[in-house]
Amino acid sequence: MKTNTQTAWRLVVGLGLVSLFADFTYEGGRSISGPFLAVLGAGPLLVGAVAGVGEFLGYLVRLFAGRWVDQSGQPWRLMYLGYALNLLSIPALALAPSAWGAALLLFLERLGKGLRTPARDALLSHAGDRLGQGKVFGLHELLDQSGAFLGPLLVALLVSLGGYRLGFAGLLVPALLALVFLLSARRLDGVARPSAQQDWESLPRAYYAYLLFAMLTVAGFAHFQLVAYHLEATRAVPAATIPLLFALAMGVDALVAYGVGHLFDRLGLRLLWGVPALSLAAAPLFVLGQGLGVLVLAALLWGSALGLQESLMRTAVAVLSPQARRGSAYGLFDTAFGGAWMLGSLAMGFFYSLAPRHLVAFAVLLQIAAALFLWRFYATLKEVRA
Repeated sequence: MKTNTQTAWRLVVGLGLVSLFADFTYEGGRSISGPFLAVLGAGPLLVGAVAGVGEFLGYLVRLFAGRWVDQSGQPWRLMYLGYALNLLSIPALALAPSAWGAALLLFLERLGKGLRTPARDALLSHAGDRLGQGKVFGLHELLDQSGAFLGPLLVALLVSLGGYRLGFAGLLVPALLALVFLLSARRLDGVARPSAQQDWESLPRAYYAYLLFAMLTVAGFAHFQLVAYHLEATRAVPAATIPLLFALAMGVDALVAYGVGHLFDRLGLRLLWGVPALSLAAAPLFVLGQGLGVLVLAALLWGSALGLQESLMRTAVAVLSPQARRGSAYGLFDTAFGGAWMLGSLAMGFFYSLAPRHLVAFAVLLQIAAALFLWRFYATLKEVRA
Protein backbone atom coordinates (compact mmCIF):
# COMPACT_ATOMS: atom_id res chain seq x y z
CA MET A 1 0.00 0.00 0.00
CA LYS A 2 2.79 2.39 0.95
CA THR A 3 4.65 1.57 -2.25
CA ASN A 4 1.55 2.25 -4.36
CA THR A 5 1.00 5.57 -2.58
CA GLN A 6 4.61 6.61 -3.16
CA THR A 7 4.34 5.61 -6.83
CA ALA A 8 1.20 7.73 -7.21
CA TRP A 9 2.85 10.77 -5.60
CA ARG A 10 5.91 10.41 -7.84
CA LEU A 11 3.66 10.36 -10.89
CA VAL A 12 1.75 13.46 -9.72
CA VAL A 13 4.97 15.39 -9.04
CA GLY A 14 6.42 14.23 -12.36
CA LEU A 15 3.38 15.43 -14.30
CA GLY A 16 3.43 18.64 -12.29
CA LEU A 17 7.01 19.34 -13.36
CA VAL A 18 6.04 18.66 -16.96
CA SER A 19 3.26 21.22 -16.63
CA LEU A 20 5.56 23.72 -14.91
CA PHE A 21 7.97 23.82 -17.84
CA ALA A 22 5.14 23.48 -20.39
CA ASP A 23 3.31 26.52 -18.98
CA PHE A 24 6.64 28.34 -18.76
CA THR A 25 6.95 27.77 -22.51
CA TYR A 26 3.52 28.43 -23.94
CA GLU A 27 2.35 31.10 -21.51
CA GLY A 28 5.64 32.87 -22.09
CA GLY A 29 5.03 32.64 -25.82
CA ARG A 30 1.41 33.73 -25.57
CA SER A 31 2.45 36.84 -23.66
CA ILE A 32 4.11 38.22 -26.83
CA SER A 33 2.28 36.39 -29.64
CA GLY A 34 -0.21 39.24 -30.21
CA PRO A 35 2.34 42.04 -30.70
CA PHE A 36 4.58 39.66 -32.70
CA LEU A 37 1.73 39.03 -35.15
CA ALA A 38 1.26 42.79 -35.44
CA VAL A 39 4.95 43.26 -36.23
CA LEU A 40 4.65 40.64 -38.97
CA GLY A 41 1.79 42.63 -40.51
CA ALA A 42 -1.23 40.66 -39.31
CA GLY A 43 -4.58 42.43 -39.33
CA PRO A 44 -7.05 42.40 -36.43
CA LEU A 45 -9.13 39.67 -38.10
CA LEU A 46 -6.20 37.24 -38.16
CA VAL A 47 -5.20 38.11 -34.61
CA GLY A 48 -8.77 37.59 -33.44
CA ALA A 49 -8.98 34.24 -35.25
CA VAL A 50 -5.77 33.03 -33.63
CA ALA A 51 -6.93 34.09 -30.16
CA GLY A 52 -10.60 33.08 -30.35
CA VAL A 53 -11.02 30.36 -32.96
CA GLY A 54 -7.66 28.79 -32.14
CA GLU A 55 -8.56 28.60 -28.47
CA PHE A 56 -11.93 27.01 -29.22
CA LEU A 57 -10.45 24.45 -31.61
CA GLY A 58 -8.01 23.53 -28.88
CA TYR A 59 -10.99 22.81 -26.62
CA LEU A 60 -13.03 21.08 -29.34
CA VAL A 61 -10.37 18.47 -30.06
CA ARG A 62 -10.46 17.45 -26.38
CA LEU A 63 -13.87 15.90 -26.97
CA PHE A 64 -12.32 13.34 -29.31
CA ALA A 65 -9.04 13.05 -27.42
CA GLY A 66 -10.85 12.10 -24.21
CA ARG A 67 -12.92 9.53 -26.05
CA TRP A 68 -9.78 8.04 -27.59
CA VAL A 69 -8.12 7.72 -24.17
CA ASP A 70 -11.02 5.62 -22.85
CA GLN A 71 -11.23 3.48 -25.98
CA SER A 72 -7.53 2.78 -26.37
CA GLY A 73 -6.31 2.78 -22.78
CA GLN A 74 -3.14 4.43 -24.15
CA PRO A 75 -2.99 7.96 -22.69
CA TRP A 76 0.76 8.34 -23.07
CA ARG A 77 0.79 8.13 -26.87
CA LEU A 78 -1.59 11.06 -27.07
CA MET A 79 0.45 12.95 -24.48
CA TYR A 80 3.68 12.49 -26.44
CA LEU A 81 2.07 13.85 -29.60
CA GLY A 82 0.20 16.63 -27.84
CA TYR A 83 3.11 17.92 -25.79
CA ALA A 84 5.46 17.81 -28.80
CA LEU A 85 3.09 19.96 -30.86
CA ASN A 86 2.19 22.19 -27.92
CA LEU A 87 5.78 22.94 -26.90
CA LEU A 88 7.91 22.89 -30.04
CA SER A 89 5.56 25.19 -31.96
CA ILE A 90 6.44 28.07 -29.60
CA PRO A 91 10.23 28.31 -30.11
CA ALA A 92 9.63 27.64 -33.81
CA LEU A 93 7.95 31.07 -33.95
CA ALA A 94 11.45 32.56 -33.85
CA LEU A 95 11.80 31.32 -37.44
CA ALA A 96 8.28 32.25 -38.66
CA PRO A 97 8.67 33.99 -42.04
CA SER A 98 5.24 35.65 -42.11
CA ALA A 99 2.10 36.36 -40.14
CA TRP A 100 0.36 33.35 -41.69
CA GLY A 101 3.28 31.09 -40.80
CA ALA A 102 3.17 32.33 -37.21
CA ALA A 103 -0.62 31.85 -37.11
CA LEU A 104 -0.22 28.23 -38.26
CA LEU A 105 2.28 27.53 -35.49
CA LEU A 106 -0.04 29.09 -32.91
CA PHE A 107 -2.93 26.92 -34.14
CA LEU A 108 -0.68 23.84 -33.82
CA GLU A 109 0.21 24.88 -30.28
CA ARG A 110 -3.46 25.01 -29.28
CA LEU A 111 -4.13 21.71 -31.09
CA GLY A 112 -1.32 20.06 -29.14
CA LYS A 113 -2.64 21.30 -25.82
CA GLY A 114 -6.11 20.04 -26.68
CA LEU A 115 -4.81 16.59 -27.57
CA ARG A 116 -2.84 15.99 -24.37
CA THR A 117 -5.01 17.62 -21.67
CA PRO A 118 -7.76 14.97 -21.20
CA ALA A 119 -5.14 12.21 -21.05
CA ARG A 120 -3.12 14.08 -18.43
CA ASP A 121 -6.16 14.90 -16.30
CA ALA A 122 -7.38 11.30 -16.46
CA LEU A 123 -3.97 10.10 -15.23
CA LEU A 124 -4.04 12.62 -12.38
CA SER A 125 -7.57 11.60 -11.41
CA HIS A 126 -6.59 7.93 -11.15
CA ALA A 127 -3.74 8.91 -8.82
CA GLY A 128 -6.27 11.07 -6.94
CA ASP A 129 -8.43 8.02 -6.24
CA ARG A 130 -5.65 6.87 -3.93
CA LEU A 131 -4.22 10.18 -2.69
CA GLY A 132 -7.24 12.50 -2.62
CA GLN A 133 -8.50 14.34 -5.68
CA GLY A 134 -8.18 17.79 -4.11
CA LYS A 135 -4.56 17.31 -3.06
CA VAL A 136 -3.57 15.97 -6.46
CA PHE A 137 -5.16 18.69 -8.58
CA GLY A 138 -4.19 21.42 -6.11
CA LEU A 139 -0.50 20.46 -6.21
CA HIS A 140 -0.60 20.12 -9.98
CA GLU A 141 -2.13 23.57 -10.41
CA LEU A 142 0.45 25.09 -8.05
CA LEU A 143 3.30 23.76 -10.20
CA ASP A 144 1.44 24.54 -13.43
CA GLN A 145 0.79 28.17 -12.57
CA SER A 146 4.30 28.68 -11.21
CA GLY A 147 5.47 28.16 -14.77
CA ALA A 148 2.76 30.48 -16.08
CA PHE A 149 4.04 33.14 -13.67
CA LEU A 150 7.76 32.75 -14.48
CA GLY A 151 7.55 32.29 -18.26
CA PRO A 152 6.32 35.80 -19.16
CA LEU A 153 8.95 37.31 -16.85
CA LEU A 154 11.80 35.58 -18.71
CA VAL A 155 10.29 36.49 -22.06
CA ALA A 156 10.04 40.15 -21.04
CA LEU A 157 13.77 40.09 -20.24
CA LEU A 158 14.70 38.40 -23.54
CA VAL A 159 12.54 40.78 -25.57
CA SER A 160 14.23 43.75 -23.92
CA LEU A 161 17.61 42.28 -24.89
CA GLY A 162 16.93 41.20 -28.46
CA GLY A 163 13.32 41.48 -29.58
CA TYR A 164 10.45 39.06 -30.04
CA ARG A 165 12.35 36.39 -31.97
CA LEU A 166 14.91 36.05 -29.18
CA GLY A 167 12.03 35.77 -26.72
CA PHE A 168 10.58 32.80 -28.61
CA ALA A 169 13.97 31.19 -29.20
CA GLY A 170 14.81 31.30 -25.49
CA LEU A 171 11.75 29.17 -24.77
CA LEU A 172 13.33 26.17 -26.49
CA VAL A 173 15.13 25.33 -23.24
CA PRO A 174 12.02 24.96 -21.02
CA ALA A 175 10.23 23.19 -23.89
CA LEU A 176 12.93 20.52 -24.03
CA LEU A 177 12.99 20.24 -20.23
CA ALA A 178 9.23 19.60 -20.26
CA LEU A 179 9.67 16.79 -22.78
CA VAL A 180 12.49 15.26 -20.72
CA PHE A 181 10.30 15.28 -17.61
CA LEU A 182 7.47 13.78 -19.67
CA LEU A 183 9.65 10.77 -20.54
CA SER A 184 10.65 10.47 -16.88
CA ALA A 185 7.01 10.64 -15.73
CA ARG A 186 6.12 7.81 -18.11
CA ARG A 187 8.58 5.55 -16.30
CA LEU A 188 6.93 6.45 -12.99
CA ASP A 189 3.45 5.44 -14.13
CA GLY A 190 2.52 2.44 -12.02
CA VAL A 191 -0.95 3.63 -11.02
CA ALA A 192 -3.69 1.11 -11.74
CA ARG A 193 -6.51 2.34 -13.94
CA PRO A 194 -9.38 0.77 -15.90
CA SER A 195 -9.43 0.61 -19.68
CA ALA A 196 -13.08 -0.24 -20.34
CA GLN A 197 -14.86 1.54 -23.16
CA GLN A 198 -18.01 3.42 -22.18
CA ASP A 199 -20.41 5.91 -23.73
CA TRP A 200 -20.81 9.53 -22.71
CA GLU A 201 -24.53 8.90 -22.26
CA SER A 202 -23.80 6.64 -19.29
CA LEU A 203 -22.29 9.46 -17.26
CA PRO A 204 -24.47 10.24 -14.21
CA ARG A 205 -27.12 12.96 -14.14
CA ALA A 206 -25.15 14.91 -11.56
CA TYR A 207 -22.28 15.23 -14.03
CA TYR A 208 -24.50 16.91 -16.62
CA ALA A 209 -26.06 19.22 -14.02
CA TYR A 210 -22.54 20.21 -12.96
CA LEU A 211 -21.58 20.74 -16.62
CA LEU A 212 -24.39 23.29 -17.05
CA PHE A 213 -23.23 25.16 -13.96
CA ALA A 214 -19.64 25.22 -15.23
CA MET A 215 -20.69 26.54 -18.64
CA LEU A 216 -22.72 29.37 -17.13
CA THR A 217 -20.07 30.51 -14.68
CA VAL A 218 -17.26 30.54 -17.25
CA ALA A 219 -19.46 32.33 -19.82
CA GLY A 220 -19.76 35.15 -17.29
CA PHE A 221 -16.04 35.22 -16.50
CA ALA A 222 -14.14 37.98 -18.31
CA HIS A 223 -11.01 36.85 -20.15
CA PHE A 224 -7.93 38.81 -19.12
CA GLN A 225 -7.37 39.88 -22.74
CA LEU A 226 -10.61 41.85 -22.52
CA VAL A 227 -9.66 43.21 -19.10
CA ALA A 228 -6.25 44.28 -20.43
CA TYR A 229 -7.90 45.93 -23.42
CA HIS A 230 -10.15 47.93 -21.08
CA LEU A 231 -7.23 49.00 -18.88
CA GLU A 232 -5.23 50.13 -21.91
CA ALA A 233 -8.17 51.83 -23.66
CA THR A 234 -9.12 53.82 -20.57
CA ARG A 235 -5.51 54.48 -19.50
CA ALA A 236 -6.52 53.25 -16.06
CA VAL A 237 -2.89 52.31 -15.30
CA PRO A 238 0.45 52.67 -17.11
CA ALA A 239 0.97 50.05 -19.82
CA ALA A 240 3.76 48.30 -17.90
CA THR A 241 1.41 47.75 -14.94
CA ILE A 242 -0.99 45.57 -16.93
CA PRO A 243 1.30 42.50 -17.21
CA LEU A 244 2.20 42.96 -13.54
CA LEU A 245 -1.49 42.70 -12.63
CA PHE A 246 -1.65 39.54 -14.74
CA ALA A 247 1.41 38.10 -13.00
CA LEU A 248 -0.18 38.89 -9.63
CA ALA A 249 -3.35 37.07 -10.68
CA MET A 250 -1.33 34.04 -11.82
CA GLY A 251 0.52 33.93 -8.50
CA VAL A 252 -2.75 34.06 -6.55
CA ASP A 253 -4.19 31.41 -8.88
CA ALA A 254 -1.38 29.01 -7.93
CA LEU A 255 -1.66 29.59 -4.17
CA VAL A 256 -5.46 29.39 -4.08
CA ALA A 257 -5.48 26.21 -6.17
CA TYR A 258 -3.06 24.51 -3.80
CA GLY A 259 -4.90 25.57 -0.64
CA VAL A 260 -8.35 24.73 -1.96
CA GLY A 261 -7.07 21.36 -3.15
CA HIS A 262 -6.34 20.39 0.45
CA LEU A 263 -9.65 21.81 1.68
CA PHE A 264 -11.59 19.89 -0.95
CA ASP A 265 -10.69 16.52 0.52
CA ARG A 266 -12.39 17.66 3.76
CA LEU A 267 -15.20 19.96 2.56
CA GLY A 268 -15.94 18.50 -0.87
CA LEU A 269 -18.16 20.06 -3.54
CA ARG A 270 -19.50 22.76 -1.21
CA LEU A 271 -16.42 24.79 -2.16
CA LEU A 272 -17.91 25.30 -5.64
CA TRP A 273 -19.94 28.20 -4.23
CA GLY A 274 -16.71 30.21 -4.27
CA VAL A 275 -16.53 30.18 -8.09
CA PRO A 276 -19.57 32.38 -8.89
CA ALA A 277 -19.01 34.45 -5.72
CA LEU A 278 -15.45 35.48 -6.66
CA SER A 279 -16.28 35.86 -10.36
CA LEU A 280 -19.28 38.05 -9.48
CA ALA A 281 -17.03 40.51 -7.63
CA ALA A 282 -14.11 40.61 -10.08
CA ALA A 283 -15.80 42.05 -13.19
CA PRO A 284 -17.36 45.17 -11.60
CA LEU A 285 -14.10 46.05 -9.84
CA PHE A 286 -12.01 45.63 -12.99
CA VAL A 287 -14.35 47.53 -15.32
CA LEU A 288 -15.89 50.15 -13.04
CA GLY A 289 -13.23 50.44 -10.33
CA GLN A 290 -10.94 53.45 -10.04
CA GLY A 291 -7.42 53.50 -8.68
CA LEU A 292 -4.57 51.02 -8.48
CA GLY A 293 -5.70 49.64 -5.11
CA VAL A 294 -9.09 48.64 -6.50
CA LEU A 295 -7.48 47.04 -9.55
CA VAL A 296 -5.08 45.06 -7.36
CA LEU A 297 -8.08 43.79 -5.39
CA ALA A 298 -9.80 42.90 -8.68
CA ALA A 299 -6.69 40.98 -9.80
CA LEU A 300 -6.65 39.08 -6.50
CA LEU A 301 -10.31 38.11 -6.88
CA TRP A 302 -9.94 37.26 -10.58
CA GLY A 303 -6.88 35.11 -9.92
CA SER A 304 -8.65 33.38 -7.02
CA ALA A 305 -11.64 32.58 -9.23
CA LEU A 306 -9.32 31.23 -11.93
CA GLY A 307 -7.55 29.10 -9.33
CA LEU A 308 -10.87 27.55 -8.36
CA GLN A 309 -11.75 26.95 -12.00
CA GLU A 310 -8.49 25.23 -12.84
CA SER A 311 -8.21 23.04 -9.75
CA LEU A 312 -11.54 22.65 -7.95
CA MET A 313 -13.65 22.39 -11.10
CA ARG A 314 -11.29 19.80 -12.62
CA THR A 315 -11.34 17.88 -9.33
CA ALA A 316 -15.15 17.80 -9.37
CA VAL A 317 -15.12 16.05 -12.76
CA ALA A 318 -13.10 13.19 -11.25
CA VAL A 319 -15.50 12.91 -8.31
CA LEU A 320 -18.58 12.89 -10.54
CA SER A 321 -17.42 10.40 -13.19
CA PRO A 322 -16.66 6.66 -12.97
CA GLN A 323 -13.03 5.63 -13.38
CA ALA A 324 -13.55 3.95 -16.75
CA ARG A 325 -15.02 7.13 -18.27
CA ARG A 326 -12.59 9.76 -16.97
CA GLY A 327 -11.07 10.52 -20.38
CA SER A 328 -14.49 11.04 -21.95
CA ALA A 329 -15.71 13.03 -18.95
CA TYR A 330 -12.76 15.41 -19.12
CA GLY A 331 -12.95 15.68 -22.90
CA LEU A 332 -16.63 16.60 -22.84
CA PHE A 333 -16.14 18.97 -19.90
CA ASP A 334 -13.21 20.78 -21.54
CA THR A 335 -15.02 21.17 -24.86
CA ALA A 336 -18.20 22.52 -23.26
CA PHE A 337 -16.15 24.76 -20.96
CA GLY A 338 -14.12 26.20 -23.85
CA GLY A 339 -17.15 26.72 -26.06
CA ALA A 340 -19.01 28.53 -23.29
CA TRP A 341 -16.01 30.73 -22.55
CA MET A 342 -15.68 31.63 -26.25
CA LEU A 343 -19.37 32.52 -26.59
CA GLY A 344 -19.31 34.45 -23.33
CA SER A 345 -16.23 36.38 -24.42
CA LEU A 346 -17.86 37.29 -27.73
CA ALA A 347 -20.97 38.48 -25.88
CA MET A 348 -18.87 40.51 -23.45
CA GLY A 349 -16.99 42.12 -26.32
CA PHE A 350 -20.31 43.11 -27.89
CA PHE A 351 -21.75 44.50 -24.66
CA TYR A 352 -18.53 46.36 -23.92
CA SER A 353 -18.74 48.04 -27.32
CA LEU A 354 -22.14 49.40 -26.24
CA ALA A 355 -21.00 50.49 -22.77
CA PRO A 356 -18.72 48.96 -20.13
CA ARG A 357 -21.59 48.82 -17.63
CA HIS A 358 -23.47 46.49 -20.01
CA LEU A 359 -20.58 44.03 -19.81
CA VAL A 360 -20.74 44.19 -16.01
CA ALA A 361 -24.50 43.57 -16.05
CA PHE A 362 -24.08 40.58 -18.36
CA ALA A 363 -21.33 39.08 -16.16
CA VAL A 364 -23.34 39.57 -12.96
CA LEU A 365 -26.48 38.01 -14.43
CA LEU A 366 -24.53 34.98 -15.67
CA GLN A 367 -22.97 34.41 -12.25
CA ILE A 368 -26.37 34.65 -10.56
CA ALA A 369 -27.74 32.13 -13.06
CA ALA A 370 -24.71 29.89 -12.38
CA ALA A 371 -25.44 30.02 -8.65
CA LEU A 372 -29.03 28.94 -9.32
CA PHE A 373 -27.82 26.02 -11.45
CA LEU A 374 -25.32 25.13 -8.73
CA TRP A 375 -28.19 24.88 -6.27
CA ARG A 376 -29.96 22.57 -8.77
CA PHE A 377 -26.76 20.53 -9.09
CA TYR A 378 -26.71 19.92 -5.34
CA ALA A 379 -30.34 18.86 -5.48
CA THR A 380 -29.52 16.40 -8.26
CA LEU A 381 -26.57 15.09 -6.27
CA LYS A 382 -28.81 14.44 -3.24
CA GLU A 383 -31.31 12.61 -5.44
CA VAL A 384 -28.56 10.37 -6.84
CA ARG A 385 -27.19 9.58 -3.37
CA ALA A 386 -30.67 8.89 -2.05
